[in-house]
Amino acid sequence: MISKNELILLLSRRNIREIDLRHGNFEAIDLSDVNLEEINLEGINLKDANLKKANLRSCNLNHANLSGAILYRANLNNASLKGADLSNANLSNADLSQADLRGALLEGTDLTGANLLGSNLTGTDLSLVDLSQCIR
Repeated sequence: MISKNELILLLSRRNIREIDLRHGNFEAIDLSDVNLEEINLEGINLKDANLKKANLRSCNLNHANLSGAILYRANLNNASLKGADLSNANLSNADLSQADLRGALLEGTDLTGANLLGSNLTGTDLSLVDLSQCIR
C-alpha cells in the first residue's frame, strides 16, 4: 500500500499507470486537476477527497468510496462507478456522460449542471436526488 505522499510524488512523475491503486486509502487527499484517465481505482477510498477538475475518464471506480468528495467539473466520461458511494459528493458541472452508475449511492449528491447523457442509472435510487438541473 502506498501512502498519500508517495501517490502525490508518483503523480508528479506521471508514472501513475504503473501502480496499483485498487482498494487504496486516500481519504481527504487533494488530487485536484490530476490526470487519472483509464486507471483502475476499484474499491479505492477517496472519501472527502478534492478531485476538482480531475480527469477520471474511463476509470474503473466500481465500489469506490467517494462520499463527500469534491468532483466539481471532473471528467468522469465513460467511467464505471457501479456500486460506488457518491453520497453527499459535489458533482456539480461534472461530465458523467456514458458513465455506468448502476447501483451507485447518490443520496445528498449535488448534480447541478452535471452531464448525464447516456449514463446508465439502472438500479440507482434517485428518490432523494434532484436531477432537475442536470443535462440528460
